[in-house]
Amino acid sequence: MSPKKVHKSAKAVAGFTDEERAAMKERVQELKAEARGSRAKNADGEDEVLAKIAEMPPADRVMAERIHAIVKASAPTLSPRTWYGMPAYAKDDKVVCFFQSAHKFKARYATLGFSDKANLDEGNMWPAAFALKQLTPADEAKIGALVKKALS
Repeated sequence: MSPKKVHKSAKAVAGFTDEERAAMKERVQELKAEARGSRAKNADGEDEVLAKIAEMPPADRVMAERIHAIVKASAPTLSPRTWYGMPAYAKDDKVVCFFQSAHKFKARYATLGFSDKANLDEGNMWPAAFALKQLTPADEAKIGALVKKALS
Protein backbone atom coordinates (compact mmCIF):
# COMPACT_ATOMS: atom_id res chain seq x y z
CA MET A 1 0.00 0.00 0.00
CA SER A 2 1.40 3.38 -0.90
CA PRO A 3 1.98 5.98 1.83
CA LYS A 4 -0.58 8.19 0.11
CA LYS A 5 -3.34 5.56 0.57
CA VAL A 6 -2.45 5.08 4.23
CA HIS A 7 -2.77 8.81 4.74
CA LYS A 8 -6.23 8.89 3.11
CA SER A 9 -7.41 5.97 5.24
CA ALA A 10 -6.19 7.58 8.46
CA LYS A 11 -7.81 10.83 7.43
CA ALA A 12 -11.18 9.12 6.81
CA VAL A 13 -11.13 7.52 10.26
CA ALA A 14 -10.20 10.84 11.81
CA GLY A 15 -13.45 12.22 10.34
CA PHE A 16 -15.48 10.61 13.12
CA THR A 17 -15.84 12.40 16.41
CA ASP A 18 -15.06 10.63 19.67
CA GLU A 19 -18.81 10.51 20.34
CA GLU A 20 -19.51 8.89 16.96
CA ARG A 21 -16.78 6.30 17.53
CA ALA A 22 -18.22 5.55 20.98
CA ALA A 23 -21.71 5.10 19.50
CA MET A 24 -20.34 2.71 16.88
CA LYS A 25 -18.56 0.70 19.58
CA GLU A 26 -21.81 0.52 21.55
CA ARG A 27 -23.61 -0.74 18.43
CA VAL A 28 -20.98 -3.46 17.97
CA GLN A 29 -21.57 -4.58 21.56
CA GLU A 30 -25.34 -4.59 20.97
CA LEU A 31 -24.91 -6.75 17.86
CA LYS A 32 -22.63 -9.16 19.72
CA ALA A 33 -25.21 -9.47 22.52
CA GLU A 34 -27.94 -10.15 19.93
CA ALA A 35 -25.79 -12.79 18.22
CA ARG A 36 -25.17 -14.53 21.56
CA GLY A 37 -28.89 -14.42 22.24
CA SER A 38 -28.21 -12.77 25.57
CA ARG A 39 -30.65 -9.94 24.94
CA ALA A 40 -34.11 -10.96 26.06
CA LYS A 41 -36.90 -9.49 23.98
CA ASN A 42 -38.48 -7.10 26.48
CA ALA A 43 -37.20 -7.26 30.05
CA ASP A 44 -33.47 -6.89 29.43
CA GLY A 45 -34.08 -4.38 26.64
CA GLU A 46 -36.11 -2.19 28.93
CA ASP A 47 -33.48 -2.45 31.66
CA GLU A 48 -30.82 -1.38 29.16
CA VAL A 49 -32.94 1.57 27.98
CA LEU A 50 -33.66 2.71 31.54
CA ALA A 51 -29.96 2.44 32.39
CA LYS A 52 -29.03 4.61 29.37
CA ILE A 53 -31.68 7.15 30.35
CA ALA A 54 -30.35 7.23 33.92
CA GLU A 55 -26.87 8.12 32.60
CA MET A 56 -28.15 11.23 30.80
CA PRO A 57 -27.79 14.78 32.13
CA PRO A 58 -30.95 15.99 33.91
CA ALA A 59 -32.58 17.93 31.02
CA ASP A 60 -32.15 15.04 28.56
CA ARG A 61 -33.08 12.47 31.20
CA VAL A 62 -36.43 14.16 31.89
CA MET A 63 -37.28 14.21 28.17
CA ALA A 64 -36.10 10.63 27.64
CA GLU A 65 -38.21 9.42 30.57
CA ARG A 66 -41.28 11.15 29.10
CA ILE A 67 -40.58 9.78 25.61
CA HIS A 68 -40.19 6.29 27.09
CA ALA A 69 -43.54 6.58 28.88
CA ILE A 70 -45.26 7.99 25.78
CA VAL A 71 -43.94 5.24 23.51
CA LYS A 72 -44.93 2.51 25.98
CA ALA A 73 -48.43 3.97 26.32
CA SER A 74 -48.92 4.71 22.61
CA ALA A 75 -47.35 1.56 21.19
CA PRO A 76 -47.11 -1.21 23.79
CA THR A 77 -46.15 -3.68 21.05
CA LEU A 78 -42.80 -1.92 20.51
CA SER A 79 -39.88 -3.48 22.36
CA PRO A 80 -37.47 -1.17 24.16
CA ARG A 81 -33.81 -1.71 23.28
CA THR A 82 -30.64 0.27 22.83
CA TRP A 83 -29.44 1.27 19.40
CA TYR A 84 -26.01 2.89 19.08
CA GLY A 85 -26.27 3.32 22.84
CA MET A 86 -29.51 5.30 22.58
CA PRO A 87 -32.99 4.39 23.84
CA ALA A 88 -34.88 2.90 20.92
CA TYR A 89 -38.10 1.02 20.28
CA ALA A 90 -38.39 -1.86 17.83
CA LYS A 91 -40.98 -3.97 16.10
CA ASP A 92 -39.85 -7.43 14.98
CA ASP A 93 -36.26 -6.52 15.97
CA LYS A 94 -36.28 -3.49 13.61
CA VAL A 95 -35.90 -0.06 15.21
CA VAL A 96 -38.92 2.14 14.56
CA CYS A 97 -38.01 5.18 16.69
CA PHE A 98 -35.24 6.36 18.97
CA PHE A 99 -34.28 9.18 21.34
CA GLN A 100 -30.90 10.85 20.98
CA SER A 101 -29.81 12.98 23.90
CA ALA A 102 -28.32 16.38 23.11
CA HIS A 103 -25.39 15.50 25.32
CA LYS A 104 -24.50 12.31 23.39
CA PHE A 105 -23.20 14.18 20.34
CA LYS A 106 -22.79 17.60 21.95
CA ALA A 107 -25.77 18.96 20.02
CA ARG A 108 -27.87 21.93 21.03
CA TYR A 109 -31.05 19.85 21.15
CA ALA A 110 -32.19 16.28 21.70
CA THR A 111 -33.76 14.36 18.83
CA LEU A 112 -36.67 11.99 18.42
CA GLY A 113 -35.99 10.04 15.25
CA PHE A 114 -37.91 7.54 13.18
CA SER A 115 -36.35 4.89 10.95
CA ASP A 116 -37.52 3.89 7.51
CA LYS A 117 -39.54 1.14 9.26
CA ALA A 118 -41.87 3.84 10.62
CA ASN A 119 -44.98 4.34 8.52
CA LEU A 120 -44.90 8.15 8.47
CA ASP A 121 -44.92 8.56 4.70
CA GLU A 122 -46.80 11.61 3.43
CA GLY A 123 -46.39 12.27 -0.28
CA ASN A 124 -42.83 12.67 -1.48
CA MET A 125 -41.34 14.27 1.63
CA TRP A 126 -41.94 14.00 5.39
CA PRO A 127 -39.99 14.58 8.60
CA ALA A 128 -38.15 11.60 10.03
CA ALA A 129 -36.55 13.37 13.03
CA PHE A 130 -37.70 16.06 15.40
CA ALA A 131 -35.58 18.45 17.46
CA LEU A 132 -36.61 18.59 21.12
CA LYS A 133 -35.70 21.35 23.54
CA GLN A 134 -38.60 20.82 25.96
CA LEU A 135 -41.78 18.79 26.03
CA THR A 136 -45.13 20.48 26.48
CA PRO A 137 -48.38 18.54 26.84
CA ALA A 138 -49.15 19.40 23.19
CA ASP A 139 -45.73 18.05 22.12
CA GLU A 140 -46.34 14.87 24.09
CA ALA A 141 -49.71 14.37 22.39
CA LYS A 142 -48.09 14.89 18.98
CA ILE A 143 -45.36 12.36 19.80
CA GLY A 144 -47.96 9.82 20.89
CA ALA A 145 -49.84 10.31 17.62
CA LEU A 146 -46.64 10.00 15.57
CA VAL A 147 -45.66 6.78 17.33
CA LYS A 148 -49.12 5.31 16.71
CA LYS A 149 -48.99 6.38 13.06
CA ALA A 150 -45.50 4.89 12.71
CA LEU A 151 -47.03 1.47 13.43
CA SER A 152 -50.14 1.83 11.28
